[in-house]
Amino acid sequence: MSERRTPDGRQRRRELCDAAIGLLAEHGAKGLSHPRVDRAAGVPEGSTSYYFRTRTALIRAVAERVAELDLADLRSVTAADVGTSRQAAVTRLAAVVMKSLTGDGLTRTRARIELLLQASRDPAISAVFHANSQTYLTLHRELAERSRPADADPSTVADRALLTVMFISGLMLSAAAGRQPVTDRKRLELLLVQIATSGS
Repeated sequence: MSERRTPDGRQRRRELCDAAIGLLAEHGAKGLSHPRVDRAAGVPEGSTSYYFRTRTALIRAVAERVAELDLADLRSVTAADVGTSRQAAVTRLAAVVMKSLTGDGLTRTRARIELLLQASRDPAISAVFHANSQTYLTLHRELAERSRPADADPSTVADRALLTVMFISGLMLSAAAGRQPVTDRKRLELLLVQIATSGS
């Protein structure tokens, strides 16, 4: 007799959150409900309510999932095997940013913006994004240090990191609104290099 497998609770939560990300992106926060997540995830009715008892708990879990995926993307840029040269860092960062402007990446970008609006009214969601933003900025400082020209002032690293984050955030906001100011990865690489070398 084959042994019956019990679903992995953590995996099921991730699947439900991923389905909720798609709903947030398409319908906004008002369109997010437990039954809709059940249907989007293709799970039995009541599954989402079982794992997330309230709508607030669901939204907070989705915020944590978005933060988890965002940091995984950025950590792939700062990973040791990516390379230590400025061009290697810029090339990988440009690829990650372009991913966030199209397809599934754009879906997550739109969901993130919806969650940020919710964060202004929910301290728990705000805390998730605040912690995420601090880690995000730290990783961008590592990238800025790696990308810094040899003759550039080391004290400007933090400013360059902040400029990069603001630039990328602007691109994502434009893409979420249906505008694509940058559609070519090579051009994006050039713009990122210009930020990295500005004032040097």
